[in-house]
Amino acid sequence: MTTKEKVLQILQQNRNKAVSGETLAGECSVSRTAVWKAVNSLREKGFSIEGTTNGGYILTAESTGLSRENLIFSLTKSFSGLCTNHIEVFEQIDSTNTYAKKLLSGCGDLRTLTGELTEAGEKYNNALIISSRQTAGRGRLGRSFFSNDGIYMSVIYAPEGGITNPARITAFAAVAVCRALKTLLNLSPQVKWINDIFIDSRKVCGILTEGITNFETGRIEAAVIGLGININMSPDSVPEELKDIAGSITLDPAVGVSKSQLAAQVYGELLGVLSQNPQEVMQEYRELSFLIGQTFDVHPVIGDEKSVYQARATGIDDNAGLIVQLSDGTTRTLTSGEVKLNSYNFTSV
Repeated sequence: MTTKEKVLQILQQNRNKAVSGETLAGECSVSRTAVWKAVNSLREKGFSIEGTTNGGYILTAESTGLSRENLIFSLTKSFSGLCTNHIEVFEQIDSTNTYAKKLLSGCGDLRTLTGELTEAGEKYNNALIISSRQTAGRGRLGRSFFSNDGIYMSVIYAPEGGITNPARITAFAAVAVCRALKTLLNLSPQVKWINDIFIDSRKVCGILTEGITNFETGRIEAAVIGLGININMSPDSVPEELKDIAGSITLDPAVGVSKSQLAAQVYGELLGVLSQNPQEVMQEYRELSFLIGQTFDVHPVIGDEKSVYQARATGIDDNAGLIVQLSDGTTRTLTSGEVKLNSYNFTSV
């Protein structure tokens, strides 16, 4: 933890109470000059910290934007014991998934042949890359992903044994987002199989899971789990083709939930569901789905209209496959493709 992060943590723990520069210096094992620099840096990031006549500091208001300092504090407060080895926060980036994959491209293996984490694995497993904006966000099949001001985050996940079911990881991430929205904002999100979160019939979050393959073993060694959440989105900023479907989460400072708090909640929930019983998480995912019982057009080959057929969703299996029934009564399990429902295109991973 940096001096700046330690200073913020102490001020947050002593909210509305002055903490002297001498006390901060002693607890952080630095000089008072270093404390002064840390306080000024926090002020530049949007934290309201007042100085007192006796040399003390009082935190009077949190920063409403994303910051590493607030993320770590929120994680420490809500998810004690959670590993936060590598967290990078950006105001703007091309793509958090792209950046995460670049981190992994030159670091070597994340696990040994016997399953232990390597030095790189210790650093990057569960790493979090997060930004308020993306300039080159990506969706499925290389499509561009509209990135307004929001929360765009990628988590590197390198479990022992590698990745055997990327689709299920995407489903787990959807459950994590829904849990976070319920816990912090008392919202009632629903899931569109397999990677979109909806509130009031509008998409507020998309998920893209990408695999990192070890070419020596041929195994998918890790996954980069990307999540994009629209925050306080102005209707005027949405492209015309998305106006009928795009929605956003409203974060009001008066409510007391910041971007950093929501991002921390999503991150903590995600690491939690990834370690839980898969069958229980998949059952929760099924209960969140609004596609079951709906009839729609299935596009198994994108761009090939001749391959389209109609089907009705009857269930979701333990591997996150969508079970559908055709007009002749036969059933299929979809693991990819597109479905079109109520004139909107819903895309699977």
